[in-house]
Amino acid sequence: MVITSKQRIILIALAFLLVAFMLLSAGNGALYISPSQVISIVLHKIGIYNLVAFDEGQYNVFWIIRLPRVLLGLLIGAGLALSGAALQGLFRNPLADPGLIGISAGASLSAVLTIVFLSTLSATPYYYLIEGMVGYYTLNVVTFLGSCLTSFLVFKVSRTNGKTNVTTMLLGGIAINALCGSFIGLVTYYATDAELRNITFWSLGSLGGASWNTVITILPFILIPIVLLPRLSKALNTISLGEKEAIYLGVSVDRLKIQIIILSTMAVGSAVAVAGMIGFVGLVVPHVLRMLGGFNQRYILIGSSLAGALLLTGSDLLARILVAPAELPIGVITALIGTPVFAWILLKHKKESQFI
Repeated sequence: MVITSKQRIILIALAFLLVAFMLLSAGNGALYISPSQVISIVLHKIGIYNLVAFDEGQYNVFWIIRLPRVLLGLLIGAGLALSGAALQGLFRNPLADPGLIGISAGASLSAVLTIVFLSTLSATPYYYLIEGMVGYYTLNVVTFLGSCLTSFLVFKVSRTNGKTNVTTMLLGGIAINALCGSFIGLVTYYATDAELRNITFWSLGSLGGASWNTVITILPFILIPIVLLPRLSKALNTISLGEKEAIYLGVSVDRLKIQIIILSTMAVGSAVAVAGMIGFVGLVVPHVLRMLGGFNQRYILIGSSLAGALLLTGSDLLARILVAPAELPIGVITALIGTPVFAWILLKHKKESQFI
């Protein structure tokens, strides 16, 4: 399905808004850098004449702190929203979310276990062995592996006679979420006050740990889904007619399910690993795009990447300026934005018999 003129205008508007919010986010904080200074710093870095004056402090803050944070928010927002859009198209349900298939649950459980047991092992030689192997990224690596493991388990349970049953997958995801929630409750019961604070901070989400190393670490895990998922838009448009109809039209439905689950797990797992739990991005963004421009999956997938990046960049900006010089968890901001929209979706779909 070809992107219409209206959809193209929406995508262009989202791209311009994203650039504007990137400039605002990169400049606002404890040290203010004007948009013109941000542009001038970038031009200076690539060897072009400065447009306006800036000092060394602004230059260092921008390159070392602000730009990695903005890019991390852009990648995570794009990955979360794109994964949500792909899963909603696959399940043909606007309320589908990456958490449904256990990605978030596995990430949460592995993060809680890591926070609690690394603290327990801190006085033993095993702690230094783990630190020597993965260093600062211990939590990120374990969280990503946990999300992949639970997604694999749900996917394995849903396979019958070489085919994937979406209903079984959703029920398996619910079971995994409940099981992981029970274990999280058990582990937190034995956690110390300091560990509970760390768990709470992680569960609310934050981009505060952004660095160039973090950006480079998750870049391939999110860039690959951003490139490949829109290529599946034709198949997703076809499967919206129903699985049997899609098979008759030549779509390999089972292979499509495998591709989307793997790519979504890559994007969401890596995002949760470095930024914690950030809700509602994958749920709300695709639905708003459908409301604005229709059901063309190519438009929705590309638009979700742009709008998700825009939403998280804007949320991070609000998180830093609302209670400055302190900082709100970004998950709080996305929840405050997403909850009313989610409630509206529920009320709207009470009046609808099916999702087109």
